[in-house]
Amino acid sequence: MANLSSGLIEEAALAALAPAGCAPGVAESSAWACAWLESVGYPGLALLAEALETTAREGRQMTLASEYGLVDTGHVSCVFIGAQLLEMAKAQGRVVLMQARHGLYLVPFSVRDNIGIGCPVDPSFALGGVRERNPYLEKLAHAAAHGIEVAPDVLERLAKAV
Repeated sequence: MANLSSGLIEEAALAALAPAGCAPGVAESSAWACAWLESVGYPGLALLAEALETTAREGRQMTLASEYGLVDTGHVSCVFIGAQLLEMAKAQGRVVLMQARHGLYLVPFSVRDNIGIGCPVDPSFALGGVRERNPYLEKLAHAAAHGIEVAPDVLERLAKAV
């Protein structure tokens, strides 16, 4: 196990995302989200590696549309559309996602922007409303002070995924 800082995890994620053919701004925002997820104990790097391994390059740039508050993500990973979904939820008040993959990548954005979120592991869940409190502050502080344990095989997968 490697003990990495949040900054190093963000750098590793960005190194994998930057050449991956993402829409503008996605690499930076998803790299930040990856480090945030790892900081609070979620498998951000493993999900990122899986998203890169299973999403064709042409699927990494997607324009989303909402019909009656429903957004069909077409099984595209939230690694590539998370920030766009949050902006859509802010503009519309709430969106319900269908066929979402890696919904956990929405949690960092929703916490940062104080937006409520339904169950991010359910393939159909709501995003919107107001979050009452930030349950992650203590975990983020601990990760900043002590580092984050990361399995070396996950870093190897990430390096090979692009």
